[in-house]
Amino acid sequence: MQLSKTEEELMNYLWKLEKAFMKDLLEAYPEPKPATTTVATLLKRMTDKGFIDYNLYGNSREYYPLVKKKDYFSKHVNGLIKNFFNDSASQFASFFTKETNLTKEELEDLKTLIDKELKNK
Repeated sequence: MQLSKTEEELMNYLWKLEKAFMKDLLEAYPEPKPATTTVATLLKRMTDKGFIDYNLYGNSREYYPLVKKKDYFSKHVNGLIKNFFNDSASQFASFFTKETNLTKEELEDLKTLIDKELKNK
């Protein structure tokens, strides 16, 4: 299951805060802030989808993520590679390095990461 763009934005705030009440989430948004009812609807949908849960303290709900950010985005990157690059990580890497206008330093950093992973295999 996937999050919508607005749900993903809210989920990013929750991942950053780790646990949060509605007021904390509203404070995390830049101006103009969304309506409380909008955030409540998003939280309900995300709970129904199994991405978040909450602890109830009287009438207040403290929300927390059930899915780790790394796991969520890893699934999306792997889906992107499968669906758009014929399940080929090297095709994805080629596209990524050529089409994203990386600086020479960023390319060197990527090379260092790849070399490190090669040593670990």
